[in-house]
Amino acid sequence: METRPYVSWELMNSFLIDAFVGYGVPRDDAAICADVLLESDRRGIESHGCNRFKPIYIDRIVKGTLLPVTNLEVVRETPTTLVMDAHDGMGMVAAHHMMTRLIEKAREYGMAGGAIRNSTHYGIAGYWATMASNAGMLGLTGTNARPSIAPTFGVENMLGTNPLTFAFPTDEEFPFCIDCATSIVQRGKIEYDAREGIEVPAGMVVASDGSSPTDAAAILDMLVEGTAALAPLGGGPGDEMCGYKGYGYATVVEILSAALAGGRFMKALNGIDANGNPEMYHLGHFFFVVNPEAFCGEETFRHIAGDICRALRASTKAPGYDRIYTAGEKEWLAWQERKDKGVPVGEAVQAELIQVRDHLGLPYVFPFEA
Repeated sequence: METRPYVSWELMNSFLIDAFVGYGVPRDDAAICADVLLESDRRGIESHGCNRFKPIYIDRIVKGTLLPVTNLEVVRETPTTLVMDAHDGMGMVAAHHMMTRLIEKAREYGMAGGAIRNSTHYGIAGYWATMASNAGMLGLTGTNARPSIAPTFGVENMLGTNPLTFAFPTDEEFPFCIDCATSIVQRGKIEYDAREGIEVPAGMVVASDGSSPTDAAAILDMLVEGTAALAPLGGGPGDEMCGYKGYGYATVVEILSAALAGGRFMKALNGIDANGNPEMYHLGHFFFVVNPEAFCGEETFRHIAGDICRALRASTKAPGYDRIYTAGEKEWLAWQERKDKGVPVGEAVQAELIQVRDHLGLPYVFPFEA
């Protein structure tokens, strides 16, 4: 049972927008950023929602490794492709502009693809893929990130958690959306566990001495120091559990995120220069949109995709389990549970919200202060 207090969606949205504006983000851009963060919480993906508002966005603006004003530059464009340089502005704003343009292109030409270089954290990848599915199209996106994953047979963090994310429209109330890291656990989940005092299960992280640490706060320090790395999907450091599959997909995302846009990769994304000082992250993202009208037609695609999902959920359950889910279903159920309640906010995030509010002098009173 949820014991954390809730903050209404309306109150949290207004606060986040005003807070971003207070740190120099233009109001229209702030509205995009707030919606991306809240969409993560709507889906129950708390590792990328309000939990990351201050440490990943506000703190980086203050530190100077994220620029609040996003000056997008079109580097190259054709009728079906687009390459942009975000010049270290808000990754969420850059991605929103990109997907809006690609959906327009795919509506006219059937397919479109794009890439962004010199960007920053763009929130949950699923937000961008579902922009396409909400428009009746297929969305695919991925992003590189500061190194966290070790290659199979290795212990050095070389690749980001690099999500490979798809969203497809269906004839159900929610799309099929698979949005997950190519590591067993994403870095954001470890950040969340550290804040909540939760241990990380053994086997998800490999230290340079081959051990598997479980203290979340210590793991975060070790990741920064380079003395630990996240295991790829399947596990590591060996290949007994087929971790080479996660390693391979993480590399696919790294190549597409960097090479399509002519951007940086792996160790160049650390956010720390050769002297140990903070610097811009220079991340890359890629996006593809496919219009099913150019193939079988949107309604036919929706129906077949829905039939596949329903058949999977109706298949024989394993002993002790009474339900099978398809990707995107649990996120939709989380929204059904939360839509009338709001965002559940733990003590650590409560303190951060109050700190930002008081620093900016914003006129908000949160329900957890009563």
